[in-house]
Amino acid sequence: MKLPLQIGITGGIGAGKSLVSRIFGCLGVPVYDADARAKVIMTTDPILVELIKSEFGASAYHADGTLDRTFLGKATFGDRKRLDKLNSLVHPRVAADYELWTEDQNHPYVLREAALLYEVGTYTSVDKMILVTAPVELRIQRVLQRDPNRNEQEVQAIIGSQWPEEEKVKRADHIIHNDEKQLVIPQVLALHMLFSTWKS
Repeated sequence: MKLPLQIGITGGIGAGKSLVSRIFGCLGVPVYDADARAKVIMTTDPILVELIKSEFGASAYHADGTLDRTFLGKATFGDRKRLDKLNSLVHPRVAADYELWTEDQNHPYVLREAALLYEVGTYTSVDKMILVTAPVELRIQRVLQRDPNRNEQEVQAIIGSQWPEEEKVKRADHIIHNDEKQLVIPQVLALHMLFSTWKS
């Protein structure tokens, strides 16, 4: 069975990757939201649940079986080793889920959307990479507008924990500029035409 062309799409916090993914979705493109699926799998995959409990303790989950995000956030915030450990447990299970999902898709190409495609090395497993970019000042402004519980220092800390933009640009096959100067939809349409008619 021939799998569809697999396109990774990522971007730093506030860059607008989810917006761009929704535009692709409106064009009928299947989109796998890896970050959203990870949240589901962390409570529904019994193997992963046991791994997380073994590493972080039973307090990682509420009595009703839902994930205690506050506890896990405090357990990993500012601790690179602990965060890397959590990622090393979650990402293989998400990868397995994505593979099964991809096999069920009947479309010339699919999108795999995730915030950390570069940071965790997942970008090497897709055929092409799209990077959504925007100036840092604009990204910070967007995050503060959509999430009033965050402050500028927190957003800058998140940006600092992600790969530098220039490193992502080097590894991207396609770049979508979401800088409020260039129209996003024409950029998406151009890539949609390209991927829909791709000949491997």
